[in-house]
Formats: sequence, C-alpha cells, structure tokens
Amino acid sequence: MRRLSSIYPEFEDKVEFYGVGFDPLESFDEIESMKKSQGYVYETAIPVGRVIPTLNVTRQSSKMAIDGNGVITYRDGYSGGSDEVWRRVLSALASGR
Repeated sequence: MRRLSSIYPEFEDKVEFYGVGFDPLESFDEIESMKKSQGYVYETAIPVGRVIPTLNVTRQSSKMAIDGNGVITYRDGYSGGSDEVWRRVLSALASGR
C-alpha cells in the first residue's frame, strides 16, 4: 500500500482509489487512523452488504482494480503489484482502456 501512496498522486485526478478494510473487528475509525499514521493518500472504506464475497476476496491484502463498467481489470494478493504494474494499471484506468 505504501507503493500505491507514492504512485497514486500521479493519477488521482483521473482515477478513484479506495483502500477497503474487511476485518470485521476493525472499525472505520481504526482504518482511518492507520491510514493517517502510515501517510496513505487515498480514501478508505469498509464493505457493506455482500461486497467481499461478490468480489471473491478470500485473503487479506487482496488488491484489485475495477473499471468504470464494474469489470475487474487487475487482481493480486499480498506483496503483488510492482511500481511498474501499478503505473500500467492506473494508466489504463485513467485512459479508459
């Protein structure tokens, strides 16, 4: 997530990004506090309804990109997504590809 904090500002005027916490024991305030303490620059959210099973999130630190049509264009797990990969993913989302 630190990697994204350094890359996302290049795309923030074209791509919306949310860090979503799905640990049922963490409150939104705890997620926001962690975000601020780590210096993350993107928005945070907690899932509602059946978001987690619908998106097939089965492990912590799942990463995905969803385009404007709701299509998952990128998915990876813990430690996935190099700077180059995230630049490519965010660039594609920004350009509508």
